[in-house]
Amino acid sequence: MTHAAIFDVDGTLVDTNHLHVTAWWEAFRQAGHRVAMHDIHRAVGLGGGDLIAALLGEQRRREEDDSISAAHTTLYATYFDRLSAFDGAGRLLRELSGRGWHVVLATSATGAELGALRRALDADDVVRATASADDTAEGKPAPDPVEHAMELAGSTAETSVFVGDTVWDMRAAARAGVTAVGVLSGGIPREDLVESGAAGVYSDVADLLNRLGRSPFALADAG
Repeated sequence: MTHAAIFDVDGTLVDTNHLHVTAWWEAFRQAGHRVAMHDIHRAVGLGGGDLIAALLGEQRRREEDDSISAAHTTLYATYFDRLSAFDGAGRLLRELSGRGWHVVLATSATGAELGALRRALDADDVVRATASADDTAEGKPAPDPVEHAMELAGSTAETSVFVGDTVWDMRAAARAGVTAVGVLSGGIPREDLVESGAAGVYSDVADLLNRLGRSPFALADAG
C-alpha cells in the first residue's frame, strides 16, 4: 500500500508568499489598479487567473488578465536566485521518505518558476513526482492538484496526507478526501486553516518535523 506525503511548495516549503504579494501588487499598479497588499496576501495560493478574478471582480476588463499575469511572472522572476527554503523543509521530506512515504509536490508553479523552487528546496533526491499547474484543468481550491498528486504516487485518499499553508490548500485536500495539515509560515491565521479543514496546524515545517510522531502522519505511518 502506497502512502503519499503531498506538499504545497510556496509558503509551505519555500519562503515566497510575501514575494508573490509584492510582485502582484506591482503588476496591478502597472495596470492602473490599486489593490491592498493585505487582500493580495489572502488570495495567494490561487492560480493566477483565479487570483485576478478574486481581487478585481467579475466586472473587470478581462482583456487585461494576461498582461497582469505576465507582469507578475516577470517581476517575481527577479527573485529566483534568492529564494530560500524554510528551515527543516528538506529534512522533513527526507525523514518522511525514509519512513516509506512517497513525497509528491503539488504546486501552481511551472517552468522556470518551478525549477527555481526545486533548486531552493534542494530535495530532488526524495521527491518522487511533481503535480504542477500544467497537469490539471483547475487549480486549488479544486481537488484536481491533490487528486493528480495521488495518481502520481499511486496512493488513495485514505493513505495520503497533504501539507499546505493557505485556506485554498485545506479546501482542495478536503474536497479530495485527504487529511490536511496546515502550517502558519504562509501568514494565514490558524483559525482560518482549521475552519477550512486542517486536521492539525503547525508553526512551520520544522515544527511539524519535531512533532512528527504525534502528527497526522503518525496515524497513517507508512513505515
